[in-house]
Amino acid sequence: MENKFCDINKWLADSGPLAIAVSGGVDSMVLAVLAHRACPESVIFHAVSPAVPPVATERVKQHATDFGWNLQIIDAGEFDDEDYVNNPVNRCFYCKLNLYTVISKHTNLTIVSGTNCDDLSDYRPGLEAADKVAVQHPWVEAGYHKKQIRELAHELGLHEVGELPASPCLSSRIETGISIDPIILPLVDDVEEYIRNKYKVETVRCRIRHEGVVIELGEKISDQETCKQILEFTKKHFKSAGYNYQVTLDSYQMGSAFLTDESKQPSFKK
Repeated sequence: MENKFCDINKWLADSGPLAIAVSGGVDSMVLAVLAHRACPESVIFHAVSPAVPPVATERVKQHATDFGWNLQIIDAGEFDDEDYVNNPVNRCFYCKLNLYTVISKHTNLTIVSGTNCDDLSDYRPGLEAADKVAVQHPWVEAGYHKKQIRELAHELGLHEVGELPASPCLSSRIETGISIDPIILPLVDDVEEYIRNKYKVETVRCRIRHEGVVIELGEKISDQETCKQILEFTKKHFKSAGYNYQVTLDSYQMGSAFLTDESKQPSFKK
């Protein structure tokens, strides 16, 4: 790890002040800490929207206070973009394009992201958007994978950040082809936080599918009463906001709301 640590610091130091796009996840948070140490004139940008869990925003704000970051809170405006709201297969392209375009309007600094080497082996349309705005990826330049970034977080004393579970934006819970409803995303977040905190389940996804809500759990719950409570809470919570969904439980599957097969995509928009 020591050699890699030197590589990333040298890259950041040689680059001078940067504009760091920070979501609140482990990759971008650790990058922000290192970039600020390498050059305190760097600016940290965090976008708030219905797709960003409030806990992530609070984490960024707290670290900005603790480390003395120059933090800029922005609205990326993705919900004004019909291409994003329609939730196509490449939704992330429009999300990132809006984000990076707005950041570029606030600064002349080089924009960098928390993309790591693991991301390169997955379908990431947001990387195409990054190319269009000349965004750079320091973790990729230094050869870092997620596991190494977590290790580095612990070396830096960022133990809570190092243990953060993967948590894509809330719009990723909406099945491809169903329009992104900004009102429903906080409900999705509420359900996940409730289940995570009450039942101590680390991985929870509240998926909105064309047939209803599916709660995916990373750990099997054999207690039928607990399963019943989860289903009842979820149904009641959505119903209180006017959404009368059928709710079911399933095992967690990464990216299961993402449908690449057009024949499987719902033909209507919610």
